[in-house]
Amino acid sequence: MSRPAAPLDLAPGSALVVDGAEWMVERLEPQYGRVRLVDSGGNRLPVNIRFLVNHPGCRQSSRSTALPPANRGRQPKMGDDLPPYRRDLMDLRLAHLLEVETGFRGGDPQRPGPGEPKAEYDPATTTVTQRRHAKVAELRALDSDQARLLSLDRVGYRTLMRWEKQRRRFGVVGCADDRWLRPGGGHPSITEEIREAIHAVRAETLHRSRVSMRTRERMVHQYVLERYGAQVAGRIPSYLTLRFVWMEWFGAGGARQRYARPADVPAGGHHVVVHRPGQVVALDTTILPVKVRETVFGEPVSVHLTLALDVYTHSLSAFRLTLVSDSSVDVAMLLRDVMMPLPLRDDWGEDMEWPYPGLPASVVAEFAGHRVAGLPFFAPETVTTDHGSVYRNHHLVEVQRIIGANILPARVLRPTDKVLAFDCTSSAGFDTSGLGALIVEPVVCDRGRAATRTLPGHPHPASGRAAVPCRCRRPRRGGRPAASA
Repeated sequence: MSRPAAPLDLAPGSALVVDGAEWMVERLEPQYGRVRLVDSGGNRLPVNIRFLVNHPGCRQSSRSTALPPANRGRQPKMGDDLPPYRRDLMDLRLAHLLEVETGFRGGDPQRPGPGEPKAEYDPATTTVTQRRHAKVAELRALDSDQARLLSLDRVGYRTLMRWEKQRRRFGVVGCADDRWLRPGGGHPSITEEIREAIHAVRAETLHRSRVSMRTRERMVHQYVLERYGAQVAGRIPSYLTLRFVWMEWFGAGGARQRYARPADVPAGGHHVVVHRPGQVVALDTTILPVKVRETVFGEPVSVHLTLALDVYTHSLSAFRLTLVSDSSVDVAMLLRDVMMPLPLRDDWGEDMEWPYPGLPASVVAEFAGHRVAGLPFFAPETVTTDHGSVYRNHHLVEVQRIIGANILPARVLRPTDKVLAFDCTSSAGFDTSGLGALIVEPVVCDRGRAATRTLPGHPHPASGRAAVPCRCRRPRRGGRPAASA
């Protein structure tokens, strides 16, 4: 089966290959049908979109982000890249997709298989959505071990949609998982001498002002020439290869130098083992996807949600809302909330009072001066943050030093350092039944003629009234939320 032609990505910054030469889109003027390309030497080439679309030697560069991750920096994935048994699994996935699309596993109504089409896959009486749901139910009814061997144990409705989209774009190989492909061959042009030069330049540029990639390239040439001579220096790859390798190893490098130094990946493979509550607390900030009002008649404004998550127990130690934007003072007050007991509200009931037998509730209440809720409070030993200016502020660093906490910034190219806090902040703004119910309160009002969107979990606009705006719950002492009057 021939592979369909992939669409060209002509967004500014995307890479194209025209007649074997790599060009980058510098400017796009769709209203005039013109594109301006620029190569690595700074030469510009104005062309029109029709020329690029019809040119037989024009294709998307393998370095472009428009391609799937498995195709970047290497040849496009093909069926020959898969082991034989993986090809059989790919063909099995294709048969399931064809049955959903046409009702026949072979994809041809003129050559039906035994008992085809089945009642739940008959295209004359069912829709594609119904057939997809039927296919999901069929795969979930398989034996768990059998489904795992066939790589069909985690197939859902959206998985079928993704497979079908990839099949239409890349052919049969679009049904294959990228993890089935053989590993890439790396960069053969990066020898041990050049690898040593790249790491030496990286170590040197961390302690000086930020430099461009062109400057790093010249420093690599200078290092290799001085240490190994002109013969080895002649084998240094091109600027584009060095730039691609640098971004793959060290990231884009857009952070400030003082933030990049503590975020550098350690050479030794050491990692922190979390084995008790309070050992590591992750901080993160996100903008809520709703506009809030401090009062019913206040102006709708954006609000920042800052969370403190205990890594060991995966529980929220504290959270804080900041209108418009957050500051280092707000993050410092969040750490204070982590260390102070939470007051018990009058409407919470006895079940939410301090329950731990290790320390009686009367002792905790005498210490705090009020009844205490059953939320642990502790002095964090290690605080994990990202590299935003709020978390790297001198005031916040001094606060963490005073309370005796170690600052552990997230490392470059290590998303697992703060994955828990990131997942929590990503879902907090949309969860109006859990954490979102403690943060914002839907304001029931007349939906009017222009209101077409509602919050998740609330009435649809067709019901006559909908919860469109929200108002922020009035915080109590220490930033803890309380119901507004």
